[in-house]
Amino acid sequence: MPSQLHIVITGASSGIGQALAKAYARHYGAQCTLTLIGRKQSALESLRNEIITAYGSKVQAYVADVRDVERMQTIASELLANVGTPHIVIGNAGVSRGTLTEYQEDIPAFQAVFDTNVMGLVHTFQPFINAMKKSARQGELAQLVGIASVAGIRGLPGSGAYSASKAAAITYLESLRVEMQLNNISVTTIAPGYIRTPMTDINTYPMPFLMEADVFANKAIHAIAAQKRFTVIPWQMGIVARLIRLLPAGLWDFIMKKAPHKARL
Repeated sequence: MPSQLHIVITGASSGIGQALAKAYARHYGAQCTLTLIGRKQSALESLRNEIITAYGSKVQAYVADVRDVERMQTIASELLANVGTPHIVIGNAGVSRGTLTEYQEDIPAFQAVFDTNVMGLVHTFQPFINAMKKSARQGELAQLVGIASVAGIRGLPGSGAYSASKAAAITYLESLRVEMQLNNISVTTIAPGYIRTPMTDINTYPMPFLMEADVFANKAIHAIAAQKRFTVIPWQMGIVARLIRLLPAGLWDFIMKKAPHKARL
């Protein structure tokens, strides 16, 4: 591990991103430099102050929407110039919407979900890759991490946008992983199951193996440190994911026919 580990986390205003930031600070303390990116300035500042006070980590916070490619480029340029090349970049920012294709008014929701969950990853990683290539050649840790979802394994009713975006994210990250091999940049895909966050708090249906965000974050940082290629957290959902991937289409359709839908917003 580097003497000063620099980690970039998007979607750090709340939920999984916030939990990851606290987990890294708790684990590495003053040996950790965190760059937190999110959409809610007050939440980011509160998190920054909490981490500095409690753990002594170095923290800088940037307000940005990962859909804004120019803003993400600007942040990356400032970081590279003032802090240096990050060792780990975690593309965590994501949104979920209940969507149905039959409604014209849901089209903007589809667009927003894809722009955030897929293009947001591209906007997060791209500005750092050339610098990370150089640092990797010098033997430095260089790792890209994408937060996907078990929802990307099979299409879920009422979640066409979310399931499709996370399936795209999983495939994109796999492509990126094989592309980065020759550059010694590792790529890790983490597919959470149900994690207690503001995103899942609005769900009105049962969520098996629901895990607290801080527990998830502790497991995630260990998976990242092990440079796992693909992992599902919690492990029970990993078993479920393997099983549902094997189900014939007809059987999956039958099981999902009367499944509860995520509420449309």
